[in-house]
Amino acid sequence: MAHITKATSVRDWFDQRIALTKLWNVLAGQYWIPKNINFLWAMGVILTVLFTLLFISGLLLLMYYKPDANLAFDSVNYTIMKEVEYGWLWRHIHAVAASVIFLIIYIHAFVGIYYGSYKKGREMIWISGMLLFLIFSAEAFSGYMLPWGQMSYWAAQVITQLFGGIPFIGGALVEWIRGDYAVSDPTLTRFFMLHVCLLPIVIIMVIGLHFYTLRVPHVNNLEGEEIDFELEAEKYLKGDTINSKVIPFWPGFLSKDFFYVSLFMIFFFYLVSFHFNFAMDPINFDPANAAKTPTHIYPEWYFLWQYEILRGFFFDIGPLKAADIGALAMAFAGISLLFMPLYDRSDVVAPAHKRKGFCVWFWLLIIDLIILTVYGKLPPTGFNAWIGFFASIGYLALLLVVLPIITIKERKANK
Repeated sequence: MAHITKATSVRDWFDQRIALTKLWNVLAGQYWIPKNINFLWAMGVILTVLFTLLFISGLLLLMYYKPDANLAFDSVNYTIMKEVEYGWLWRHIHAVAASVIFLIIYIHAFVGIYYGSYKKGREMIWISGMLLFLIFSAEAFSGYMLPWGQMSYWAAQVITQLFGGIPFIGGALVEWIRGDYAVSDPTLTRFFMLHVCLLPIVIIMVIGLHFYTLRVPHVNNLEGEEIDFELEAEKYLKGDTINSKVIPFWPGFLSKDFFYVSLFMIFFFYLVSFHFNFAMDPINFDPANAAKTPTHIYPEWYFLWQYEILRGFFFDIGPLKAADIGALAMAFAGISLLFMPLYDRSDVVAPAHKRKGFCVWFWLLIIDLIILTVYGKLPPTGFNAWIGFFASIGYLALLLVVLPIITIKERKANK
């Protein structure tokens, strides 16, 4: 049993019983961060802030939203936007944060790829981060359906129908997901439950896992340098802060993050106040109508590259139907970056500009993803369809063929 003495303060009383000081040191006070990093390492804290904004604004919207096919559209576009005081502000914050959070996720992920932060003991950091991306994708899709506008309805119709391509159980699975033969009120209720209850709980759990996986290998740095964190921390604690290669998470690192978060919030609230429409599709301001199919169905911008891979395969190959090939390709694309530690066969941990072949591969991947995103918004006809096909093949080839070849050559050259 712990030795309890008379407390000298309220903090000391709690410290003796739940070890507040030890907890603080583990989480922040003596959690060490390399000095050799820049503003790109602030993306994790910005993501945490955005998720907090989504959570709070979602709770406020939840007070007035009606998860009913007959009431949902009006509850969002009339009750919340016109009758609830500052309801428009909370909806704009929620919509803009839902879109911008994916921009930051993509930056965060590709910074990790650029600096090789997915290998040499950091595999679990990468895997947990990509799991968060997948769960956020599910959360965004389920939330996109809730306004019950035209694009919400038809996007749900298209995406849920993809499960019908699964052999033997496809038809039954689609019906189970929808709760009906077509997207309808039971579908809305299911997606509402996922969006406000199940998925947020899973996201919070995986965020905890992601933070925990950072504890042992620690954060990577600009040069990919292997740092003896215990030795460098000892230097810092002895007062040799200049020669030590690390700083504590608080106050050294997090105080800088607060500055970057402040700059980001200026940009964020500028969007919320003046350019919120980029996060709201105009077609979605029309009520859902099962009898009127939109001329061109497409998802939000952050899913366009996967959507283009889905429809990039527009012809049959032997017994495989075009729709099945596209669905398989899109399913793989959604989880493809999860396996980066397997594609990269080199032991070198260094920024891409110090790895010539890898650097070329990295920028080709970025260009390919931009092409897929741009053409994912365009109708898949004529020339557009062929661009989408070659960009889809290019994405798969870059990950499954080109990267392993480049990194195997790099590994052999460094022996």
